[in-house]
Amino acid sequence: MSGLSIVIPIYKEKKNLSKLINLIYKFVKIKNFELIFIDDDSKDGSEKIIKNFKKKFKNLKFFTRKEKPRDLSRSCIMGFKKTNFTYILVMDGDLQHRPVDINKLYKKMINEDCDIVVGSRELTKKKNEGLRVYRLISSIILIFIVNIFLGFKTNDPMSGFFIFKKKIFLENKKKLTAKGYKILFDLIYAQKKPVKIRDIFIKFNSREEGFSKMNYKVIYLLLKDIVKKFYLNSK
Repeated sequence: MSGLSIVIPIYKEKKNLSKLINLIYKFVKIKNFELIFIDDDSKDGSEKIIKNFKKKFKNLKFFTRKEKPRDLSRSCIMGFKKTNFTYILVMDGDLQHRPVDINKLYKKMINEDCDIVVGSRELTKKKNEGLRVYRLISSIILIFIVNIFLGFKTNDPMSGFFIFKKKIFLENKKKLTAKGYKILFDLIYAQKKPVKIRDIFIKFNSREEGFSKMNYKVIYLLLKDIVKKFYLNSK
């Protein structure tokens, strides 16, 4: 069905949820859309907050993923399976992605008939005050490695803010690594056939509440996945 499904994986984002939901319903101008939260079993009261909003917004949905280990990619995939519309948008629940930019990604997707539109961070410290130095340097190095080994597809394959045609997931779900914190990277490099990918540069906000999930384990898993995809693509 034509429209947009917004999938937001969350883990202990209770302090950000009310503001995030209000901003989405304030700024999103798309006629047919649904908002789906996938909670990685936070047990922090997130469900109660969203249930209160569901009384007002009938297209708001909440699901808890109880399987261990906690994993953003698996939460996203669970969310993809719950969607009802042609296009799926993924964004973080920490307010670093601006809800006002949802319209821009969707408009470019429709107007240019893209397969994927990426909300790309401009990875310079001056333009990305929302990125700490550690994350900034890590992102730059990881993107360089991806481009060298797997080929350039987008300015920011590490982005957590993007929109894609649902059929991209349906056609490639069995090829996905489905592990880690970089589901866009997984979607793009799981397939071999060409897809139309476009970038829109976005402002990346500072995290207001909660904590970042980026750590050495996340980076290790991603490097491992890059090697695996390089091996499969070279066969």
